[in-house]
Amino acid sequence: MGLLDRLTAEVISLKGALRTLKLTTPIAKNPTRVFPQVILELADKYGDAPALLSDHERFTYRELAARSNRYARWALAQHLRKGDTVCLMMPGRPEFLAAWIGITRVGGVVALINTHLTGTALAYCINVVSPKHIIVAAELFDSLEGARAHIAGEGKIWVYGEPDANLPRIDRALDNVGGDNLAAAELPALTIEDRALYIYTSGTTGLPKAANVNHYRVMLASYAFAGVMDTRPSDRMYDCLPLYHTAGGVVATGALLVNGGSVVIRDKFSAREFWDDVVRWDCTCFQYIGELCRYLVNSPPTPKEREHHLRLACGNGLRPDVWPQFKRRFQIPQIIEFYAATEGNVSLFNFDGKEGAVGRLPWWMAARFPTKIVRFDPESQQPVRDERGFCIECDIDEPGEVIGKIMKDASRPGQRFEGYANDMETNRKILHDVFKKGDVWFRTGDLMRKAKNGYFYFVDRIGDTFRWKGENVSTTEVEEAVGRFDGVLETNVYGVQMPGRDGRAGMAAIVAKDNLNLTALHDYIAQQLPEYARPVFLRIRKDNDVTSTFKPKKINLVKDGFDPGRTADPVYFNDPQRKAFVRLDPALYERINSGELRL
Repeated sequence: MGLLDRLTAEVISLKGALRTLKLTTPIAKNPTRVFPQVILELADKYGDAPALLSDHERFTYRELAARSNRYARWALAQHLRKGDTVCLMMPGRPEFLAAWIGITRVGGVVALINTHLTGTALAYCINVVSPKHIIVAAELFDSLEGARAHIAGEGKIWVYGEPDANLPRIDRALDNVGGDNLAAAELPALTIEDRALYIYTSGTTGLPKAANVNHYRVMLASYAFAGVMDTRPSDRMYDCLPLYHTAGGVVATGALLVNGGSVVIRDKFSAREFWDDVVRWDCTCFQYIGELCRYLVNSPPTPKEREHHLRLACGNGLRPDVWPQFKRRFQIPQIIEFYAATEGNVSLFNFDGKEGAVGRLPWWMAARFPTKIVRFDPESQQPVRDERGFCIECDIDEPGEVIGKIMKDASRPGQRFEGYANDMETNRKILHDVFKKGDVWFRTGDLMRKAKNGYFYFVDRIGDTFRWKGENVSTTEVEEAVGRFDGVLETNVYGVQMPGRDGRAGMAAIVAKDNLNLTALHDYIAQQLPEYARPVFLRIRKDNDVTSTFKPKKINLVKDGFDPGRTADPVYFNDPQRKAFVRLDPALYERINSGELRL
């Protein structure tokens, strides 16, 4: 990176950071101004301008404020007190935002429930927040009904729409209350310190955790990304991400609304219809997660994919192997990659489009947002400590866990960690006595490396990295390498236990085209990856299980291991003698499992 490139990157980063700081600094100075109040201000300012749009439902700014007021009055009529929880289980639509904005306006806390959950997992997410009320859309009622036997407490169920059940209808209750602004005497005293939402983690390796999200974090996400994307009234965001996650439900929506733009909401992502939607709605920006971009790159060409008027795409998780294809094929003028977590205090932004980087922390920002990468031991799943008991900061390009210093400074609430509904989960994410006695840091659970030029690069999720033959294997690195092979559509890499062997052997569950050439794939992997990182086993699947944000699920794959008797999927063994992938049958499985066949 030459001097001119470095200076250009610094200038772009400086402009983006200054915009963001200008919008976010006032939040802490006006602690009683919360997001529902902002919506009322926006209604006065933008009136009949479009705010939230979808094929089935549309709200102007004035209509959004009025609809949220109806939810606020409903909550007051139910004697909902400040801090009481309401679970919201509704597909992505403008009504979703009106519901949580209105309920949080009167002090309620809204738990945004993943609409794909069923059974015990759904019941767990409800039970952990002890709701007084549960709002469920009629089309999701069967999922809730299937979990009711496992739901504790006596949360009252309200149905939105016409269900086949004798339960109260919240949509009818809303018809009976007014949409005008509430009087100050009707409202509890709220500040940015009060809890607003529970937003759940994705749960790729276990049950989701309910993260505490206070009003400050809602304001911060909205105004920070308004600065990051430099949003304006002429902007229109295409949002096909789940509204029950931060990216789709707070960032993509709030960042446009606070500056007078509009948001097009689609409940489910469709690669086939994506570009048709973007062109039809004349969108200028969209919020992505990395796997969404990969799906688009792997999709057949469509006439509309270059007819759009997009000025930028903003998101996280765009892999280095997909980035250039995505930008070039679809002619995306600007990509703003970032790193952040709903509950975390570490944020990084890649303002200048450095391919593959999640962001950088300029020297003049480092003191304001203390972020470090420390050495990590995948066996103990803990940071490495020196002889004095302190953590060890990583060298340049050395992978380690990213941590952020937790501060209890009233003027810097973004450096706090608000934790989860479950205290045990909260304690697991806190590191004590990191660089000196008494300091406290937040564990992101992510491994990164920092390059000499200051850019941060994602390496892997803790729990995904495993050791094999004395080396640390990054599942992300292997997934990217295997995924570049022609014919491989999806790759999910994980480690499996082998009797009598230390560590875990690499296994790749792949979705491939029908004509996948295993011989060529074997040779390609041998060229691309060191011996210890090459998958010992392959599992060929029709589809890989993913979360609602397209993150691959590993937990059931790890349980199956490499036993061909536990799956109908064909499993292959990377035979070191034949130097080829061979089909794993029960006899070969027994030879490997017994130790007769040495690897």
